[in-house]
Amino acid sequence: MRENVSFVTMFFLSGLNETKNQRFTLFSLTFLCYCIILLVNISLILTIILDKNLHEPMYILLCTFCMNGLYGTTGFYPKFLWDLLSPVHVISYSGCLVQALVMYSFACSDLSILAVMAYDRYVAICRPLEYHSVMSKQRLFKLVCFSWLTPFCIIATNICLTSRLKLCSPHIARLFCVNWIIVKLACFPTETIVNSIVAYITIIIYVCHGFFIIWSYMYLIKTCVSSIENRAKFMQTCVPHLISLLTFLMTILFDVMTMRFGLQGFPETLQNFVAIEFLVIPPITNPLIYGFKLTKIRNRILGHITFNIK
Repeated sequence: MRENVSFVTMFFLSGLNETKNQRFTLFSLTFLCYCIILLVNISLILTIILDKNLHEPMYILLCTFCMNGLYGTTGFYPKFLWDLLSPVHVISYSGCLVQALVMYSFACSDLSILAVMAYDRYVAICRPLEYHSVMSKQRLFKLVCFSWLTPFCIIATNICLTSRLKLCSPHIARLFCVNWIIVKLACFPTETIVNSIVAYITIIIYVCHGFFIIWSYMYLIKTCVSSIENRAKFMQTCVPHLISLLTFLMTILFDVMTMRFGLQGFPETLQNFVAIEFLVIPPITNPLIYGFKLTKIRNRILGHITFNIK
């Protein structure tokens, strides 16, 4: 059997097969969506960087959040827009692994950043007198590095394990490269046992992140109920985090469900839309939610708009 194994140098993405008649419309909508993502995220990043009054842990973490959104969407949109204009949808073997690395390290980093944000809000509301000593510049730097480097290393380990597999098919029935789908193309299932173990360990790690975030907000809600001041602070700074968390978890849950179990009976177009939700909804809604909800950022943005109109 090993003699029949061919070396895959190129992958064919078949997720666009059902959209041949709507290519121009889909290209226009995707291009508009990507432009909105770039506009809202870059605007928020520049607002925070240029205003020294916003150089506080909460806003620096938000800036990190938006930078991560740009990182993840850059791994998908340029290639997808190119595919919409191309008659053949292919990606090199190494390019496919890089795309999978970028997109899933982005997703894991989002969850890590949300966990750090939850910790930041816990310290700010429950231990306000210790806030500046606990969330010092050095600790903030370490937390930001943790939220970026740890997910990257974990996903890179998954990708490295995938790169050692011999594959029997170059066809991926998705709009983009997904590590688990590449693993399922392996000729010898026994070789994927280590991949499965590491993948489930990765899932457990980030499920624990999710439980930590939920516990943090449950504790915060319990703390804030008895204090009007804390309640106002919670509504002002924590509600955007909760909305971002729920949006992210729902989109990731849909993606994991479709990837692991599929959506039998549903059109491929719907399955593709569900699969890319985490690359569409959070990168657009997160900057808008924070931009409108957090007073300092809202006032700064409105101030710029008013100044430019004058």
